[in-house]
Amino acid sequence: MLETVAYGLAIALNLFIIFIGVRFLLVPHAAAAGYGVPVEPGKGDAFLAVKGVRDLTYGLVGLALLAFAGVQAEAWFMLLVALAPLGDTVIVLRHGGTKAVAFGIHFATAVTVLISAALLFAL
Repeated sequence: MLETVAYGLAIALNLFIIFIGVRFLLVPHAAAAGYGVPVEPGKGDAFLAVKGVRDLTYGLVGLALLAFAGVQAEAWFMLLVALAPLGDTVIVLRHGGTKAVAFGIHFATAVTVLISAALLFAL
């Protein structure tokens, strides 16, 4: 049971961050608004693309680690990659986003990623 939950959560989180990355590449301004820091159309396009590529890459690396390097490598990856949503929490707060988005989305994501890491380390 623990193995199913640990693998399932890790796969779901990696697929979700791939989705977010693709969204930032395809509809960057809508994705930025969902992130919590809206960007005016025509501004910041390069930075939104960078975020898209970053997130897409994180998700793909996570899936590759799980498939080819094993559960311990994925656990370490999840532990370290939790820094991204923690940083996103601070970014949203420092740039006029709401506390609800900062903590309800980004901080909650960081906690979920850390839970995933803990479950994977437990295997």
